[in-house]
Amino acid sequence: MAFLRLNPLNQRRWANFRKNRRGYWSLWIFLVLFFVTLGAEFIANEKPLLIRYDSEWFFPILTVYPETAFGGDFPTEAHYRDPYVVDLIQEKGWMIWPLIPYSHQTVNLTLDVPAPSPPTWENLLGTDDQGRDVMARVIYGFRISVLFGLILTLASTVIGIAAGAVQGYFGGWTDLLLQRFMEIWSGLPLLYLIIILSALIEPSFWWLLLIMLLFSWMALVGVVRAEFLRTRNFDYVRAARALGVGDLTIMFRHILPNAMVATLTFLPFILNGSITTLTSLDFLGFGLPPGSASLGELLAQGKANLHAPWLGITAFFVLAVMLSLLIFIGEAARDAFDPRKKTA
Repeated sequence: MAFLRLNPLNQRRWANFRKNRRGYWSLWIFLVLFFVTLGAEFIANEKPLLIRYDSEWFFPILTVYPETAFGGDFPTEAHYRDPYVVDLIQEKGWMIWPLIPYSHQTVNLTLDVPAPSPPTWENLLGTDDQGRDVMARVIYGFRISVLFGLILTLASTVIGIAAGAVQGYFGGWTDLLLQRFMEIWSGLPLLYLIIILSALIEPSFWWLLLIMLLFSWMALVGVVRAEFLRTRNFDYVRAARALGVGDLTIMFRHILPNAMVATLTFLPFILNGSITTLTSLDFLGFGLPPGSASLGELLAQGKANLHAPWLGITAFFVLAVMLSLLIFIGEAARDAFDPRKKTA
């Protein structure tokens, strides 16, 4: 289809990206892992995927059903791991469970040894110190880490591009004042301030995102500013001004597309830094709310339970793979937008 065709410049960039085999396959692996974890509830859950009971179909993952719907006594939500409820359902039907019959918050009360328990066929990566399945927590933790990083990266990019564009385009006192503010703001001890703010405010996903956004937007300002300073006096910009084109139109329609080339190469590295910062805060206990599926919290458990090496090793391996994939993607993106590289 015509609208899906790439122009020659983008075709060259995509060809350069594909030539970096490590980055190209890293992109596919990362996308597969991310989209798989988006459906974490269908992979790891303490609720069945499907129930056939008394000639009726039930979908517990999508809908809340009371115990009375299966012949029980209580009008509250059915607890599908309760042997009583299991027997009720199996008398008149059957259930299909996810691959991992535990959510990230499910406590396994039937462990043979005290938690944290080592890997078994029931818990392939063992359990943490509260008896929760490590594999389920890794799946949910991967998803929340990437989603947090993506939202933070996109929001930071929008603010950073806008700030850099204003600085570079108008120059003069505007550039001078904003640059001095940037120098002061970037000189603050970022991690310590985030820890202090996180300790003062009840932790939540969105509060933590807002706190980190206060500082993360500075990553792209310098790149965008330099591009605008370079191109604001080009002939096509002067011609646009002479024709009466507004400043906003010139900034975001004529100059910004050139600045986006350098910006796009930074995005995988900014995403990498966002995930690393979240993991660090979770490791220190100032990140996501207690009980959240967190790779940093799993690392902290590994540190506190050296007799259970599967905790630290699992978290470290998942983080190492995730961050390595992002670095490889960033390197391939840098090669793709490098004007000196030509396709064979």
